[in-house]
Amino acid sequence: MNMLERLIAFNSSRHRLWQENAAFAATVPRGAMLLDAGAGNAPYRGLFSHASYESADFELVEKPYGNTTYVCELNRLPVEDGRFDAIIFNQVMEHVSEPKLVLAELHRALKPGGRMIYTGPLFYEEHEQPYDYYRYTQFGLRYLFGETGFSVERLDWLEGYFGTVAYQLNGMARYLPAAPRDLGGGVVGLLLSPVLMLLRVAFAGCSVLFHRLETRAKFQARGYPKNYVAVVTKPGGV
Repeated sequence: MNMLERLIAFNSSRHRLWQENAAFAATVPRGAMLLDAGAGNAPYRGLFSHASYESADFELVEKPYGNTTYVCELNRLPVEDGRFDAIIFNQVMEHVSEPKLVLAELHRALKPGGRMIYTGPLFYEEHEQPYDYYRYTQFGLRYLFGETGFSVERLDWLEGYFGTVAYQLNGMARYLPAAPRDLGGGVVGLLLSPVLMLLRVAFAGCSVLFHRLETRAKFQARGYPKNYVAVVTKPGGV
């Protein structure tokens, strides 16, 4: 990891994801059955040590995975109806080609009265290719949750606009070209190259600043989020 990469390593979105999942975990009763849908390497498992934790993932992407309980597609969970009291569904729905089928299956596996936390991107680069299909607005999320039988308890920005700006600055620090040949070559390319290098360093520093600002204040008065968070319920129960 070079100096620039070290400078921009901190990610306020992960900070917000941890906060939201910790808050959700505090509402899950001791001993409850919980599914981590699309768990990956199960980063939030420790938050649910008081529950009976199970996980599901298709494990087709080249990346580390946890000790997955069910290696399967999320639209075909090998469990009985109403098995789970709660579900966590983090940064996954953009990676499924048929989101309505997946949500319907999670609804089936959730007990009446059960709750699910969803997080997912509105503004993010393509990743885990080729399994990256969609980005969701708040209106698309409400439509999909409603169509699959869920009731939306809460739908909010995951991080504020400071987090979005930090992500944009991070991208510019990483990806802006600075080699003279990438700037059209010639004398102009040679003159612009050190300017672009300085800008990349400046953007990296500003990214750190805005990531830190995000942890201090969740600004939502203007702009747009990088991700949305929702808590939904399956109607019914006592």
